[in-house]
Amino acid sequence: MRGRTDGWQKKHVVPLACAILLLLGFLFIYYGGSGPQHASSALEYGNKFSRSLVWIGDDDGEIGKAEVSFDGQEEDGIVAPNNFPVCDDRHIELIPCLDRHLIYQTRLKLDLSLMEHYERHCPRPEKRYNCLIPPPHGYKIPIKWPKSRDEVWKANIPHTHLAHEKSDQNWMVVKGDKILFPGGGTHFHYGADKYIQSIANMLNFSDNMINNQGKLRTVLDVGCGVASFGGYLLSSDVIAMSLAPNDVHQNQIQFALERGIPAYLGVLGTKRLPYPSRSFELAHCSRCRIDWLQRDGILLLEVDRLLRPGGYFAYSSPEAYAHDEEDLKIWREMSALVERMCWKIAAKRDQTVIWVKPLTNDCYMDRAPGTKPPLCRHDTDPDAVWSVPMEVCITPYSEQNHRDEGSGLAPWPARLTSPPPRLADLGYSAELFEKDTEIWQRRVEAYWNLLSPKIKPNTLRNLMDMKANMGSFAAALREKDVWVMNVVPEDGPNTLKLIFDRGLIGSVHNWCESYSTYPRTYDLLHAWNLLSSIEKKGCSVEDLLLEMDRILRPTGFVLLRDSRGMLDLVKKYLNGLHWESFAEGGDPEDGEQVLLIQKKMWLVDEDSQDSR
Repeated sequence: MRGRTDGWQKKHVVPLACAILLLLGFLFIYYGGSGPQHASSALEYGNKFSRSLVWIGDDDGEIGKAEVSFDGQEEDGIVAPNNFPVCDDRHIELIPCLDRHLIYQTRLKLDLSLMEHYERHCPRPEKRYNCLIPPPHGYKIPIKWPKSRDEVWKANIPHTHLAHEKSDQNWMVVKGDKILFPGGGTHFHYGADKYIQSIANMLNFSDNMINNQGKLRTVLDVGCGVASFGGYLLSSDVIAMSLAPNDVHQNQIQFALERGIPAYLGVLGTKRLPYPSRSFELAHCSRCRIDWLQRDGILLLEVDRLLRPGGYFAYSSPEAYAHDEEDLKIWREMSALVERMCWKIAAKRDQTVIWVKPLTNDCYMDRAPGTKPPLCRHDTDPDAVWSVPMEVCITPYSEQNHRDEGSGLAPWPARLTSPPPRLADLGYSAELFEKDTEIWQRRVEAYWNLLSPKIKPNTLRNLMDMKANMGSFAAALREKDVWVMNVVPEDGPNTLKLIFDRGLIGSVHNWCESYSTYPRTYDLLHAWNLLSSIEKKGCSVEDLLLEMDRILRPTGFVLLRDSRGMLDLVKKYLNGLHWESFAEGGDPEDGEQVLLIQKKMWLVDEDSQDSR
């Protein structure tokens, strides 16, 4: 028997060893790279220095070290880590669903000419990171609004290439440890404020005020740069959704959000933008480098879908005023396209042309048979937006809009609390709307009482309501110097149209995936029954908590309103996330529980990193 065993070993050990080496080699190749497909590599790299986290911002000013433990706590079958590992510091600006590495590594076949590589492409659940995104070295608590409109800490967004590339256009200027924003842009060298005033003057708005006595409230700024246009609109009680992709001008949206200006990472590519039809009174493009004539004008038709009856499109670009043959050719073709779309020139001066959309369907009905672009089919839902392809068609108005010859909205700020005309689309009554507004007014007052020991008047600026329903949480904050990104789940009632009708902004999203924003974006996240609904969908509550941590600024707040069981589950993760609960309570009216949490401020010890 011994001889037979020795012979077997001689015969099989070498092939077995080769097989093991091949397997190890395959695992090294598979997990050895960077990016979402190699999340375990990022974790291993992060673990080397995550044992030395530096806490700052304590009341007593002392700095201490946090011990990292990867032993989990198990209770009721739930294992929650004492500490999540820290991601590789190459991922301090990770946006999981807009990660270029993911596209390269998964070899997605995308059409670059259609901007598909700037659209959302999320990692599979098993390839997601389960680590905390560290802030950049030297990170500081952001400068507070309104001062932040004009300056931010360079350490928080250590990218200065735009300052050099756009040095002649006054986008931004590096000065010492700060980045300054003079308010300039490619087509408004004299400042966004004067440019905005000129648009109001072109449209004959009273007193050259862009808000037009409250009739103009919501704006879409496409290709927004660092969002100075949107930033300067705010002083006129006008709120813009500043939109740009994570393209060659990287960090534009990151700068906008660091400044405290509403912004979103998105692109006019192949999919509809995540906003319902008739959401904006004005769309704006200042040298936004978009080919509006491509694919039979499909991108301009997407803007048309988003504009309200009588809405404007302000276009500042060489094609609007240059006289060389190429620009003239584009201008003639674009003029012919918008004429077939029933747009009219409202004003044209110097570098800018402003078109206006019709108030009714009359022009559409009067077009010659076969005119392109055609009207959309009757069964096309203009408000379906989550991963819905754009179409080459004109979205006609509803019968109500056609009869009203407009959107029927009250001027701002009365529209904030006036029942929106589109309530009927969802079968909601005015009484239900008014009751919802009243309930959330009380709830927000209670939130602020609980928050008051932790905040000063300017502590909060960028807020997100992660399950916004009709937007009453945001409406209750009218007197606060904050703005709210109202997020409506993609599988629920499409209440985002009501939110825009109230003069607020937001987006549709699926919280089983990562949100399209940079890390350290928001000061406060409000989640009302969101965690319970995610669990019912079969998605990971742990993944959602990590995503919330990613987009939450250090020292930022989380307001959770959910069932007692769900909040007890969240408490098991607090230590691992470096979150700290500081208040809780209950609502006797509906039995919901409230938990208030603050994210601790921590940095990775640079000495520990240098020693790697």
